[in-house]
Amino acid sequence: MPSAPLVVSYEVYAFDNSVRTAWLDTQRGFFNGTSLCLKVDTQEHLPHELELVALRAFPHWEAATGPEPLKTGKRGFGTYRAADYDELVDCPVELGPLWSAEFRAGGVPHRIVVAGTTEAFDGERLVADVQKICEAQVRFWHDRRRPPFKSYLFMLNAVDDGYGGLEHRNSTALIASRRDLPRLGDARSNDGYVTLLGLVSHEYFHTERQAPAAGGVRALRLHPRELQPAAVVLRGLHQLLRRPGAAPRRDDRRADLPEAADQDHQPVLQTPGREVQSVAQSSFDAWVKYYRQDENTANATVSYYTKGALVALCFDLTLRLEGHTTLDQVMRGLWARCKGGPLAEADFAAVLKELGGRAFTREIAAWVHGTRELPLKELLEQHGIAVLEEPSQLQQRLGVRATENNGSIVLKTVLRGGAAEQAGLAANDEWVGVEVAGAAWRMGKLDDLLLYAGTHRKVTALVARDRRLLRQELALPVNATTGGWRCAMPRGRRRGSARKADRLAAAGPGAGSPPGGRGVDGAAARSAQRVGGDAAGAVHANAAAGGCAGSTTAVCCCGTGAQGASARGAGRRSRRRDRSRRSTRAARGDGRSGRAGEPASGAANRQAGHRPPTPA
Repeated sequence: MPSAPLVVSYEVYAFDNSVRTAWLDTQRGFFNGTSLCLKVDTQEHLPHELELVALRAFPHWEAATGPEPLKTGKRGFGTYRAADYDELVDCPVELGPLWSAEFRAGGVPHRIVVAGTTEAFDGERLVADVQKICEAQVRFWHDRRRPPFKSYLFMLNAVDDGYGGLEHRNSTALIASRRDLPRLGDARSNDGYVTLLGLVSHEYFHTERQAPAAGGVRALRLHPRELQPAAVVLRGLHQLLRRPGAAPRRDDRRADLPEAADQDHQPVLQTPGREVQSVAQSSFDAWVKYYRQDENTANATVSYYTKGALVALCFDLTLRLEGHTTLDQVMRGLWARCKGGPLAEADFAAVLKELGGRAFTREIAAWVHGTRELPLKELLEQHGIAVLEEPSQLQQRLGVRATENNGSIVLKTVLRGGAAEQAGLAANDEWVGVEVAGAAWRMGKLDDLLLYAGTHRKVTALVARDRRLLRQELALPVNATTGGWRCAMPRGRRRGSARKADRLAAAGPGAGSPPGGRGVDGAAARSAQRVGGDAAGAVHANAAAGGCAGSTTAVCCCGTGAQGASARGAGRRSRRRDRSRRSTRAARGDGRSGRAGEPASGAANRQAGHRPPTPA
């Protein structure tokens, strides 16, 4: 009958242990509303209710989600109410045996739930550090006003190997390695924990979406094609603010620039897809390409996290060099022009022209929409930064990303234009051995190739493909200086225009500052800088201060990428450990290098310079 309610029953396949869709097994459940909740046409503006039913088979499970609870029990199961369909699908749900704690920031209750913890987990320390991050960012975005959300929820899934995050209306879903959690009896801020706090800071920084606007809290609505250029720069800034060196900790904020450029340029340089896809295209196609990686991802795409950070760096270096303004002032100008709401390419171009003293049409076209190399080297050198080529690793020279396990070498990716591709090698080949001067050798690791080849430049690679043994003629590349850059800044090198730009950046909040009148180097940054000591505090300081404003040339981008070279390592290790882990993870082909990113599984989330990325 027409008046009877329509009841639809259906099953959903839930086996994506990330922050993107849905997961369910006997240990944990998680889902985004977009993966489970159908939209009723013409009724999406009406209030929606969600009922979470506890199962007798799992008496220790709890439920955590963001909508307003109508009738729920102690374990969180029951009925929740969302104002409309958009709110319903913007509030993911975490299920399972959860570690849980609460705190307040800006007068608003916050909650952290963690799935998959171990007995060594130091929850009190995590809560204390996250609380400081939230308090600093609340002060920045909302000054002394109460944040517009009634509560906030952090959902952290601790896994063996994974990284990423995705921000939502009043919650965020996070995934990280158990090894990165703080441990009881260990007061050190190890690299993994610093990176985890950087991820928390990055995702919580997106509460900018809830910044006050005319008529109340604004619901952010983006128009991707129109917003690509500005969105790319903003994404780059989000990445820049995540590195442990992101906050200004010394008078010369440029001192951290060399390592920032090193960490973000290398994964881009090692990605052939940069010559195929612009960073604007990468941003637009993120959910169908960037977060769905395969063996050809590095050849067809580029990380909009890592390259976006380099684009932002190019704009800032150019603005500083010309001496009229800095990128942080441009961001403040955008805030004032758009009143904290949606912005378009025309807005970005207009503010650049107004504050920079000229039109930047060519730069936007070349850097955001183009695929040619960025003029980063030239800009760095004009700022007194010495740029030195660095010897490449063997995998880079051959153009492969490979895994080595128990004497077996498996090619995960064969890069376009490399020696391996020219030799006819393919992804998933097992590299068994090599023939040199009539002798055949079994290889147990890739470095054995140089051992057996000696001075010979032409060898025969013996590979197994689909159970067949193949002989492929391979020409070993001579050039060994394509691995990336190593930057260094001579002491005392300061250019007049750069000093002038620094004075502009330090001039304090202007008309374009966010509500509350706090500049990037204000009390919020100083407060956040105290979090967890040196490196950890630095991550949150810059996040709390509005991102990279004013310190773009002094920060390290979080580069996440799905391009398979650098996600997880973005600024969380010493340079030697960073390069080593990035190389290993890239070789595994799991996308874990960043990156934001903000992606959700170990592979899709971390690849391009920030551990993936975290989708945002």
